[in-house]
Amino acid sequence: MSAESAINRLLEIHPKGFDLSLGRITALLAKLGNPHRAIPPVFHVAGTNGKGSTAAFLRAILEAAGKSVHVHTSPHLVSWTERYRLGAPGGGRLVSDKVLEEAVNRVAAANGGKPITVFEIMSAVGFVLFSEHPADYCILEVGLGGRFDATNVIENPAVSVITPVDLDHMMHLGDTVGKIAFEKAGIIKPGRPVVVAEQQDAALAVISARAEELNAPMMAARQDFDWYEQAGRLIYQDEHGLLDLPLPRLKGTYQLANAATAITAARVALPGLENSVFEQAMQTVQWPGRFERLPEGHLEEALSDKMLDAGKPEIWIDGGHNPQAAAMLVSEMGKLQARDGKKCCLLTGMLTTKEPAEFLAGFKDLAECVVTVPVPDSEAGFPPEELARIAADCGLPAQSAGSIKEGLSICAERMQGQPFRILICGSLYLIGEVLKQNGTPPR
Repeated sequence: MSAESAINRLLEIHPKGFDLSLGRITALLAKLGNPHRAIPPVFHVAGTNGKGSTAAFLRAILEAAGKSVHVHTSPHLVSWTERYRLGAPGGGRLVSDKVLEEAVNRVAAANGGKPITVFEIMSAVGFVLFSEHPADYCILEVGLGGRFDATNVIENPAVSVITPVDLDHMMHLGDTVGKIAFEKAGIIKPGRPVVVAEQQDAALAVISARAEELNAPMMAARQDFDWYEQAGRLIYQDEHGLLDLPLPRLKGTYQLANAATAITAARVALPGLENSVFEQAMQTVQWPGRFERLPEGHLEEALSDKMLDAGKPEIWIDGGHNPQAAAMLVSEMGKLQARDGKKCCLLTGMLTTKEPAEFLAGFKDLAECVVTVPVPDSEAGFPPEELARIAADCGLPAQSAGSIKEGLSICAERMQGQPFRILICGSLYLIGEVLKQNGTPPR
């Protein structure tokens, strides 16, 4: 037996998708003794883009300050154990398969087969794990929306955090940025501080109104805190003063905004942190699968000898799947191309819950070619042939492939031996399979 086997059994029994209400998770937690009320102080993180990266920065800051930190994020890339990091002095660790399996079975037994989604069960698992293992703080990433997300049973967060809001999951959250922001703002609690990343005007208006209604002190980006890059350094400033920090290990200019949001949340909850804490955190932060070079591994074997004669191509990976993420990726890949002239070939697979045309159209002026692949182990993935047609309709030269390895080979053939980069993106599930096939899963 394993945790994955136990979870797969639940996936067979319970409906896929989301139940946007709190009644079922509240009832289940009551049967478990309300473990969500016995966990350490919580940083509760909602938003469309940057939630995971902001959580990663928060963990790095808190651990650099000598704190032990539980972290619950989703989805995972390779293993369900990635969703639960248990805090420990000197740095946390992913939950063991055995401990996770036991917790899953215990929560499932408490539910007694009643209708519930697997995400609700796995959220309850997180509360059980975090209540039974000591730590100083918890970081909880919202799964979907905020107002009715299963994590929103938290009553008194240390800080609520809302990262940039954009159009995503519109069938569940609404068809405008303002409607989606209303759902995200549902994590704001009466009198508890909220840190808000840079937002579109429509989103900021909704979030600000909710914070004012609940008398929740709000720190808003570009108003109450600011940041910029200067001479290869990250400069951050708020009412408490200025920080002159190393650029983060996480690549991409947009990560500076995520870092600034996390710094603000940490300074709100733990005033008086030394500058050295933030310096260390910028250099130790880790968040796999988000605009990073793919480590050397098995997938290089898929590249042809002809391609290797022109030099081993860089393979970059990112789980981005919406227009805002596409714009960020185009900007960052464009900077790399401006530096050395290497062209970009896009390898992508996407879920049918996303809007591929809006995402792919953003790459029209960057990608020399697009190769579409299936999202492995997902019933909700676009067939590669259909995704290639959508890319072609966006004006991109596109071709489908039956697997990741075949897709990489096609990239090499299409670029005809000239130096280039491959960007793999479109779905975190795809990135997880890439890391799995490459033999470099997250640790």
